[in-house]
Amino acid sequence: MQHPYQHYLKEVLLDEATLQARIAQLGAQISHDYASSTSLILICILKGGVMFMTDLARKIDVPHEMDFMAVSSYGKGARSTNRNVRIDHDLTVGVTGKDVLIVEDIIDSGFTLSRVVEMLWTRKPTSLKICTLLDKPARRQVPMVVDYVGFTIEDKFVFGYGLDLDERFRNLPFVGVVDLDKLSHD
Repeated sequence: MQHPYQHYLKEVLLDEATLQARIAQLGAQISHDYASSTSLILICILKGGVMFMTDLARKIDVPHEMDFMAVSSYGKGARSTNRNVRIDHDLTVGVTGKDVLIVEDIIDSGFTLSRVVEMLWTRKPTSLKICTLLDKPARRQVPMVVDYVGFTIEDKFVFGYGLDLDERFRNLPFVGVVDLDKLSHD
């Protein structure tokens, strides 16, 4: 029996082993860079970043806190940002005087994340950096510095490993490319 995601899968872009190996490398680099930090906090951008952050957090050997923000500018079924950034769930802890590391699943236009960065800087963290699993610079509309990048990818519509296809298939252990022909016929 075919799994429902296979209908939409054009190709596996990043398999589970490749993802986990790179996440281990990122965890080691972040551990090195924050070795002297006593106030590191990972902020996961929901929902897509959850799987990445939980795996990444286990690879960071520096004591750290975790918190979550739900930020949206797409909406269900949308394929591009509407530029109306909405905070659906804000942090539950303060970031003043802390080393903040935003953990994101994918940076596309950069519009939503740039608004989050602007907002967090107003809360006076000691430092603020960005870690993304996937960077898609071909679609960037807002210039930004990304401190830690798992993979730079081409302009492809991807899903799996936290990234959704209309809120489904986040649970896949790999990142796949959507077959747009099959998607357009649904």
